[in-house]
This record gives sequence, structure tokens and C-alpha cells, in this order.
Amino acid sequence: MKRGPELIITEKDNAARRIADILSGGSAESDRVNGVNVYKWGGKRCIGLSGHVVGVDFPPEYSDWRDVEPVELVTAAVEKRPTQENIVAALRRMARNASRIVIATDYDREGELIGKEAYELVREVNEEAPVDRVRFSSITDREVTEAFADPDDLDFDLAAAGEARQIVDLMWGASLTRFLSLSARQLGDDFISVGRVQGPALKLVVDREREIDAFDPEDYWELFADLEKDDERFEAQYFYLDEDDTEAERVWDEAAADAVSKTLAAASSATVDEVRRRTRTDDPPAPFNTTQFIRAASGVGYSAQRAMSIAEDLYTAGYITYPRTDNTVYPEDLEPRDLLDALSAGPRFGDDAASLLDADDITPTAGDEETTDHPPIHPTDELPSPSDLSEDEWEVYELVVRRFLATVADAATWEHLRVVAIAGDASLKANGKRLVDPGYHAVYPYRSTSENFVPDVAEGEELAVTDSRLEAKQTQPPRRYGQSRLIETMEDMGIGTKATRHDVIQKLYDRGYIEGDPPRPTRLARGVVEASEEFADLIVSEEMTAQLEADMQAIARGEETLEDVTDESREMLERVFDRLTESREELGDHLRESLKADKTVGPCPESEHDLVIRRSRHGSYFVGCDGYPDCEFTLPLPSTGKPILLDETCPDHGLADVKMLAGRKTFVHGCPLCAAEAAEEEPDLIVGPCPECGDEAGGELAIKRLRSGGRLVGCTRYPDCDYSLPMPRNGEAELTDETCAEHGLPGIRITYEDGDREPWDLGCPICNYREYQARQAGTELEAIDGIGEKTAAKLKDAGVEDVAGLKDAEPDTLADEIEGVGPDTVRNWQADAD
Repeated sequence: MKRGPELIITEKDNAARRIADILSGGSAESDRVNGVNVYKWGGKRCIGLSGHVVGVDFPPEYSDWRDVEPVELVTAAVEKRPTQENIVAALRRMARNASRIVIATDYDREGELIGKEAYELVREVNEEAPVDRVRFSSITDREVTEAFADPDDLDFDLAAAGEARQIVDLMWGASLTRFLSLSARQLGDDFISVGRVQGPALKLVVDREREIDAFDPEDYWELFADLEKDDERFEAQYFYLDEDDTEAERVWDEAAADAVSKTLAAASSATVDEVRRRTRTDDPPAPFNTTQFIRAASGVGYSAQRAMSIAEDLYTAGYITYPRTDNTVYPEDLEPRDLLDALSAGPRFGDDAASLLDADDITPTAGDEETTDHPPIHPTDELPSPSDLSEDEWEVYELVVRRFLATVADAATWEHLRVVAIAGDASLKANGKRLVDPGYHAVYPYRSTSENFVPDVAEGEELAVTDSRLEAKQTQPPRRYGQSRLIETMEDMGIGTKATRHDVIQKLYDRGYIEGDPPRPTRLARGVVEASEEFADLIVSEEMTAQLEADMQAIARGEETLEDVTDESREMLERVFDRLTESREELGDHLRESLKADKTVGPCPESEHDLVIRRSRHGSYFVGCDGYPDCEFTLPLPSTGKPILLDETCPDHGLADVKMLAGRKTFVHGCPLCAAEAAEEEPDLIVGPCPECGDEAGGELAIKRLRSGGRLVGCTRYPDCDYSLPMPRNGEAELTDETCAEHGLPGIRITYEDGDREPWDLGCPICNYREYQARQAGTELEAIDGIGEKTAAKLKDAGVEDVAGLKDAEPDTLADEIEGVGPDTVRNWQADAD
């Protein structure tokens, strides 16, 4: 049989496009095969997958939750089946006559498994073509060319480690999710999700919240005095030596604090008792691994999920190295001077890079972790222009570039001055610091360089005491984990991997277990953790998931087999179910109480029951009486987002404030009864004649406040006339003197009490809505808040081509097909699309 072109398989379409561009010298052309992009040039073809196009699942006979006992899933067979039929069909078609196959998926455990899945699909239709594997840490001309010039073989052990993770996660997640959901009678979209890594991660958040709740603050006092020399004033703090002969500033006895306060108030001068000067070296930071990158990105306002998503896009575009790495030591073949030379040609960092090139010796810093797969995250020598990246991408790219610059810069030098003075019998200290040599701070502005002024004084010198104060304080509870700190803690405890930790946190958000940033647990989260601890603590045990992670690493090293590890996991699960089955009814009661507590808004004003958050048959949320049908009292909630209850309670009605989670449109709705009453009290603002019934029936358009808290421009004859137009939710609406020549309506202006926000001139409400529709029609998916160009591309890869397709999609199914997107995010998009 005549053999066809060589076929290159990448993990995603954008990687395929870039690799084809590199290998073809820019001559590759794009074609479509079964709805999938294929890039062709000469005797080569390149196709991109969409991550995993084959998934593991149980056979169809196990799909009915009610007919299959969850424990049966522990020993059930697992099978592979295509999850993206169009891509699988295209791959098979392209591979059937290929003369050679080259797998160029990402170089990590998941990438190797995706490569193995592609290999197996290829072998189903082509048993003869040789299959090679190429690996690279950045998609640059040099690395890609070198990788294809020196191909290797697939690492089946590493792929088996990824496959074991899939199977183990499926067993744990499916069986436990079904058991807890069925026990709590919580099915449908609001099922209770549990996972092998999700459980221990959630316990970390809940444990910290318990520490905060249990914290008993203690009173203490601190004292300060302002000292002055030659009109130069500085602050000093009172201190004393405690029982361990250690300096202490907190005074725990109020009477003692008052006595010191009187001493300082009576003192007019203080005598300098000690002057100490020292110089401190401030070393540059180590290179970025994944965890430290996420931590630094959080410092400039990016969530873990968002930071990694942007980093992956920058990697695929060839601007940075692979962002999933544990390594903090640059490889020997990295030439810092060459990379600096390349960066010096760029507009944004040219001067900084050029200044570092002046050094005689350039020796990068090194961290504690050295691995052999990927280098630390650093920029490549292929530089983007300002027009190539969005604002967010530039900010993250600059962070990566400046971290590299910092690692090859000199240490900074600080000069510290400590002054101790005696006022009466009270000791005061002041610590000054001055940046003598900025060193790496000159190129890395993400760490504080604030200075503290203390004048030059001599021992024995008298200083004036110009003021003194006593400050009453309390000890504070431990702080909640920020996302980056949570990821660091998970890493320290062996929970998850560098590739999965940020996704796990996002799942906790999507499943309604945590909210806010820093994340705090919902009542449901507490209930799940409490139930797990009481009835099957392995579900939230970090030791268990850490052991399984270690087992998977052993598979990658060839020391364990996939079968051994999955059998071990089954044995663990069987022990879990032995305990769960004994306590099923008690467990269900506990979870139902937690679920109800998570939805209980407060007392019903018309009965002795509680008001709870409910969901209508159409999927919208509202507040209804728990005594229904005896009491039919209800309150509406906004149509956008998913409601959660806050700790704040309305002083008038005793109802918890409600917050609507809707991505970047998240907002606090407040007390639902207050919102309803305010809507009824707020008079309608008449705009002008209704375009549908004004001529015949005299209907008028008016700005109306809805009981759900939202607003619209609607006909005063509603419900006889349901003509309406959208309106911004917040701000004061007023009419302008300008009249629309087409519709005869005055313009509308929105003003805000916050003086920092400029007024928003909507103009004619009909024209404004028409413009909005035009923008939406022009960009389709991208018109929805939260969907940018790259996310729209991912949606199209998943078969969602337009807004109608998005509205028809099943949220959980679509979320499974798009990396980094949860079901609630999809629901928020769908709400925005309505």
C-alpha cells in the first residue's frame, strides 16, 4: 500500500499551528478534516488534539445511579471511549495511510498519557508506521527544530502513571460522589461531589476556618513615642525583656501598660543608650517553579487558575518555557548572557537586560529543587510585540521576564540602623533601614523596597520626646489561606501535583464548597468534611492521597505497575465503604442538615418556618418558605449567578445577605426582603411612549426596579404589554435633555454615589440595546462576559460555535471538555447569554 505523508500530533490546535509554522518555515497551509484543523506542507501534516480525546469510564450498565449501588463501582471494569468523536475520527483518517507518526504532546505525565492515547488510536488503523516521540520545554524555533532532529520513544511507564491517576480518580470520585449524594437525597445538578484530591484539599480550608472560629483573642497593649533631633522626627516603640531575656513589645497587663504610658507622657527627653549599624545583603529570588509562579502571580492580582491559563497560552505561543515544573535550577545548557542579549533587543525590557549584560560574571541563582524534565519557568528568546498580547498576558509575561532578570542580577544591599533610647525608666527602640544598592530590585519591582527613616544619632545624645501614645490591641486569628498559599501547603503535604492543584481549587469553587478570595468554606463544605471525618476519614486524609501520588511516581520509574496501584486503591476504597455502609442513614441526615443550613436565609415573616434558597423547574433561584405548601411566601433573586449566603444578617428582618456568584459579574444582592421592599417603594421613572402599544393603548416606557433587585425599561401596561429593554443594575438613573430623533425618547444617564466612577450616558434605551445586540452578533461568544478570544476558541473546539449552541449545552458535559472551566462558569455564561 502506498504510504502517505508524515503525521505530527500535538496536544492542542494552537500548538499544532505554531509547530507547523516553525517546521515549514511559515509555508504551512490550513485545511479542515472532519471539522478539525490540519496543517500541511511538503510531505507533512500536523493535527492538534484537545487534551484528552479518550476518557476512562465505567461501562454503560453502571450509569444509572439508582439501579447501581455505589460500592459496585469499586470493582467495576473501566473502559476507554472517545470523548471528542470529531477529533478522534479526524486523527484516524489522517493516520490510516501515514508513513510516520510523530507525537509532540506536552512533556509531562498528562502529556505522555495523551500521547499514548493518540498512539493507541493510530495503531487501530495503522500497525506499520513507525511512531516517534519528541519532547521540548518551549515551543521556539530552536527547541522544536532540535527536538524533531533527535526523536525518542514514548515513555509507557510515565503514561501508565497518568492512566493510573485517571482510573483511581474515577473510582474514588464516582463511587463516593454517588454514595454521598444518594445518602443525602441530593441528585441532579446539585449533587455532592467528592474526589481523591478534592477531599484533603477541602479539609485544609475547613480546618483553618475551625481554627479561626475557635480562636479566643487576648488583649494586649503597645506603646510608642515620637522622638526628635534637629527638627527630624521619628517613631520609637517601647520594649522590655521577658522571662527568656528576649525583647518583647506586647504588654499583656493593662495596669503595667498604663504605668509605662504615664512614664512616657511625663518624659520630655530620652537619652540614646545604644546605636548599632549593620549592612545586610538581600539575595535575588530563585527561578520560578509552578508553585512560586502562582504565588507571585497572586501578588499582582491573578487567581491560580487564571495565572496558569495565561502561562499556558504564553508557552504555546513560544514566549515562555513550559509552566508546569518543580525545577528551580536552570539547566547547564541555558546561556543567561544569550537570553539577556535577546531580551535587550525588546522595547519593554531592553534597558534592564542591557544593564545586566555589563556584568563580568553572570551567575544565576538556584533553588533547592533540581529536576531533569523541564527547566524553571523563564522567557524564551522569541519576544512578543505589544500588539501580540492582551493586557493580562503582558502583565504575566512581564512577571516571568523580570523574575529571570532578577535571578541573574546582583544582590541588593540594605543599611540598618538600630537606636535604643531611655525615657525615664522606659526603653524605646527605633529601627531604620535604607536601600544602599538596589541590586535585583532595579529590575524586579514586586518586592517591597520601602525605607524607614531614623536620623544619625550618637550614644549619650539627648532627644526630645514630642508625643506618646498607648494602643490597645487584640491578638488576631490565623489568616485564611490565599489560593497561592493553599497550593504551597498542598505541595508540602503531597496533595495533588503541580499540574492539578490549581484545577482542584477551581473545582472547589465550582462545586460550591468555597467562596471568596481568600477562600472560605461554605456550610456544605463543613458538612462534607465533618461527615467524612466521622464516618470515613480516608476521604479527607492527606496521607492516603499522598501515598497514591507516591505510588504513581513509582509507576513512572518502573518500580510499580498500574495494576498494583489500582488494586491498592480498590482495597482502600473497600475499607472506606465498609464504614460508610454501616452509617448510611446517619451520614445522610448529617449532610441534609448541612445542605439545609447552607440554604437557610432566616425566619419567614408569614409563618414559623424558615426561608430557604430554592430552585425552580426552569433552573432559576428564589427564596421560598420551608413550610410550603402551607406557606407560599416567596422572594425573587437575581437571574444572574448562583446564590450563596453571607455571614452578615439584616438587622430589620433577620435574613442573611445573599451574594450572587457570576464570574466577574459577582455582586452582593443583600437582604432579599429589603430588595423587594425597596423595589415596591421606588417610583417608576417615565421615559416616553411605548413603541409597541403607545399609539393604540397609551402604554409608556418606564424605568422599573424589580423585586429581585434588578432594573429594566418596561411598559407600564405590563402584563398586557411585555415590551422591555435591559438596564444597568446599579447607579441612579436620570433623563437627559437630548431626545432621540428616531424614537422620540430622552436619553438616560446613570450616575454613581462613588465619585471615582464617571457617569454613564446610555442615550436612547432602544438605540443602546440595538448597539448591544449588534456587538453581540458581531462577536457572538466573545460578547459574553468572561469569554475572550482564546476561551471562544476552546468552546469551538468543544463543538460550541455560537451563543445558541452555548445555551443548549449541558454545563457539566461542556465543562469536562474545556480545561480550567467548571460547570458553574458555564451556567454563568448561559445566564449572560439569555
